[in-house]
Formats: sequence, structure tokens, C-alpha cells
Amino acid sequence: MFRLDGKVAIVTGGSRGIGRSCAEVLAAQGATVVVTYVRGADEAKKTVDAIVEKGGKAEAVGFDVADMNATETAIADVAKRLGRLDILVANAGIAQDNLVLRVKEEEIDRLFAVNVKGAIASAKAAVKVMMRAKTGRIVFLSSIVGEMGNGGQTVYAATKAALLGVTKTLAREYASRNITVNAVAPGFIDTDMTTQIAGEMKEGMLKSIPLGRTGRPEEVAACISFLCSDEASYVTGEVVRVNGGMLMG
Repeated sequence: MFRLDGKVAIVTGGSRGIGRSCAEVLAAQGATVVVTYVRGADEAKKTVDAIVEKGGKAEAVGFDVADMNATETAIADVAKRLGRLDILVANAGIAQDNLVLRVKEEEIDRLFAVNVKGAIASAKAAVKVMMRAKTGRIVFLSSIVGEMGNGGQTVYAATKAALLGVTKTLAREYASRNITVNAVAPGFIDTDMTTQIAGEMKEGMLKSIPLGRTGRPEEVAACISFLCSDEASYVTGEVVRVNGGMLMG
């Protein structure tokens, strides 16, 4: 089940964390995976090498998702070179925490440029290819804070909440072309972002998780791989939570 043999997948921001795990899982399921990056060329290469060493197919492509022209050109080129584009995982994103009274305009602009504009730009470019094929899978990476909020993360939470509206709207717009669009909202996952949290703050967060532990990137990736599969062909417009029960209902 959940095989992706012969499929081509793009994972934006796939050089580390959840993006890297996602790229590895999709490749293990048989997809040819394109890992995108902005500055992390070395990390992207490590992801590609790890996939190839296990017998998978992958390559790395560098561009900034916040640049719509560069994004459209890069994704169109991937589809042309590889002959198709079946899956887009819009994972690229940045976080910058600050209380709203201290937030600077440039911080707001940058977070929205990458997290929202970048996701929309990636989807727009992918949809152009998928519409011709009359099939496709798009998955956006949102966050638990986009649903429940979190102190000091007003702007970040706003960008992740915006992706939920994008998901549901695109799901309606392109269902007739057999393109499904879903979002995954991870909770407290072991990544570079969360390893910086320690002490009482981390203990407090763990107490709010019914399963009593942080999540692993591969657990998020497993959910994404299902949404990208043929078995998920009747799932669209959904927000799937992978948060250990931290947020329910």
C-alpha cells in the first residue's frame, strides 16, 4: 500500500527536519524526489545522497520560493526534465518568534513572503502541470500554532493559519481535475526549531501532550506519504493533525 512508483515529487525546503524525512519516505515508496533549498545546498546534497544510498532516486534544486518567477521557472523545468509532476509537498518555511509589540515590519513581510506567498507560488506552478495530467497531490505544511495560537508567535501563527484557508480553497478549485489538496499540522516535533526549547518550557509543553512525548519527523512524513498516495484519492480539503493529542476537536 501507499506505493508511489513512477511518480515525481517536489518537496520544498527538503534539506532538513520534516522536509528531509518527507523526501526520504516518498523516495522509499518509489517516487523520484526533487529536494529544493535556498541556502542549504550541502544539507540538500546530504538528503539526496541518503536517498540514493538506499536505492532511491533524488536530486536537489536551489531557488527561493518567495520569488514567484524563480519558483515557477524551477518547477516547470523539473516537470519538463522528468516528464511529469505528481506530488508537491509545500514544506519550505521559516519561524521568527516575537511578541506583537516588538514585531518589525520586515519580519512580518519575510514570514509571509516565505510561508504563505512561497507556498502559493509553489502550488500555482505545480497546478499548471497537474491540470494537464488531470491528477495530482498537493500537501501544505501548516502547524498546530496555526489552529490554537502560541504566545510570542503572532506572525508565524498567522502564516500557518493562512495555509488552512489556502488548502480548502484550492481543494475546491481543482477537485474537478482530480487534484487533491490537503494540509498537515504537526505539533511539537523533534526538529532544529524545537531542539532549542529546554527547561521548564519544554517540560510544560510535554505535559500538554497526552502521548507524553515529542513527535518524530518521520511520523509526520508517514502521514504526508498517505495523502500523496492513490489510497488517499478521496481525501481533499482536510487538515490532518499530527500532534500526539495536544490539540483535539
